[in-house]
Amino acid sequence: MNQLSEKEVLHRALIYCSAAERCKQEVRKKIEALGMLPDAVEKILSYLEKERYLDEKRYACSFANDKFRFNKWGHIKIAYELQKKGIASQIRIDALHSIDDDDYERMLFELLKDKKKSIRKGEEHEKWIKLFRFAASHGFESEMIKRNLKQIFNGNEYDEDME
Repeated sequence: MNQLSEKEVLHRALIYCSAAERCKQEVRKKIEALGMLPDAVEKILSYLEKERYLDEKRYACSFANDKFRFNKWGHIKIAYELQKKGIASQIRIDALHSIDDDDYERMLFELLKDKKKSIRKGEEHEKWIKLFRFAASHGFESEMIKRNLKQIFNGNEYDEDME
């Protein structure tokens, strides 16, 4: 296999970063997969950051808003995924704050309401538990889930524990 030059790898990285928002970890993996030495990898990443092809803050905000709007994820799941991508704590917090609180609450309520329609069998208590777990698996906070479920179930609050 032909070894690519640093210039060729930089060119590929520029194209890769221009196509979509990328985090540093994703770009690092791509560059390393092309067989670059650690010094060259750092040099390329530094150039990409300096020229703003890579921006962790911009990436985190974009990621958070996309996962919220399209995947209907809550703060917990978004923060976890950003952490897995090596995004710094303060940047994760700022990205989560970029999601509008009213939209966030409305999204959870609509998500729960729609899911409730699809649950056919079971008593109210069982439906409450299923909905709680569903929302928790999407990364929403338990207190917010309880508040919305109480509203959906006309003020009735059930214990979300299985046993």
